[in-house]
Amino acid sequence: MKRKTKLIHGGLPTDPHTGAVNVPIYQVSTYEQEEIGVHKGYEYSRTGNPTRFALEELIKELEEGKRGFAFGSGMAAIHAVFSLFNAGDHILLTDDVYGGTYRIVSKVLSRIGIESTFVDTTDLEAISKAIRPNTKALYVETPTNPLLKVTDIRAVSELVKKNNLLLIVDNTFATPYWQTPITLGADIVVHSATKYLGGHSDVVAGLAVVNSDELGEQLHFVQNAIGGILGPQDSWLLIRGIKTLGLRMEAIEQNAKAIAAFLEEHPKVSKVYYPGLESHAQHELSKTQADGFGGIISFDVGSDANAVALLKKVKYFTLAESLGAVESLISVPARMTHASIPVERRAELGITEGLVRISVGIEDIEDLIEDLQAAL
Repeated sequence: MKRKTKLIHGGLPTDPHTGAVNVPIYQVSTYEQEEIGVHKGYEYSRTGNPTRFALEELIKELEEGKRGFAFGSGMAAIHAVFSLFNAGDHILLTDDVYGGTYRIVSKVLSRIGIESTFVDTTDLEAISKAIRPNTKALYVETPTNPLLKVTDIRAVSELVKKNNLLLIVDNTFATPYWQTPITLGADIVVHSATKYLGGHSDVVAGLAVVNSDELGEQLHFVQNAIGGILGPQDSWLLIRGIKTLGLRMEAIEQNAKAIAAFLEEHPKVSKVYYPGLESHAQHELSKTQADGFGGIISFDVGSDANAVALLKKVKYFTLAESLGAVESLISVPARMTHASIPVERRAELGITEGLVRISVGIEDIEDLIEDLQAAL
């Protein structure tokens, strides 16, 4: 199947019990058993639910993996994946990861003895130097949040496999419509499905896909044991959102390319971060491992005061956390999504006080550019 067809017909497109063309919301907690241990595949909805299973089958097929898992949030998915490791294990992570990922690693996992090091994953030598005898995995965001750095998934996959490590890729920004990390060598893919996969600012969810039956058994054990599962209604909303992912991603990217080009020429913008620009350091790499550049653009307006003034003047860019929706959103990472990262660390990474991040929506491009023009 081609991509847009798979979005509609992948997974379990109809209900096997009734023939309904949309998988129903199975709002149920427990299931009748014919006798002890004999049931129709479901016994308790923390362990498995038909609506959630349909979503998990869909994301498994879209990411071309072996097994999919749905969680109550992106952070719940990330936590479950990190729960595959033990006290004393060491994990390498991309240096400018999402603030929530930084927080769980530095403030939560550290309490139970899981060690971590943040490294520039665009630099293979830096990764090699950071590997320790107890290193178990490399966690990569690509493109990163908020600086849109792109890591060579094939190259880092070869490197980690030589060192017997797992490769975990956060594919939230690219989505499986543009990029499938498992086909490039990743072992586990995670998503904040709240973003592009849902696409309508109406559901909070997380997804994970693994590339082997063994990892599937391990992650299912963790999912069932911890219990941070996605409910049936949110699973249904996510399936519905995914059906239009292709149309939305194409419209969003068309708008994003035009806005990035406009910002790059604007005298009040000192720097634009967008993989679709030829000036981006990994532009050519991005073209080799993804079929699109996405809809997130970060740009620097020089100071916190300028950023705040801009946010007050825009009309069609909604000041809000999150990203990936049909409406355009705007934020200042240093004050919002990445506020949990220490000031000194943000400065090292280049997450300045004047850095603005926009999530481009599907509004008319002339309205969006006129809005930014007036605000700047």
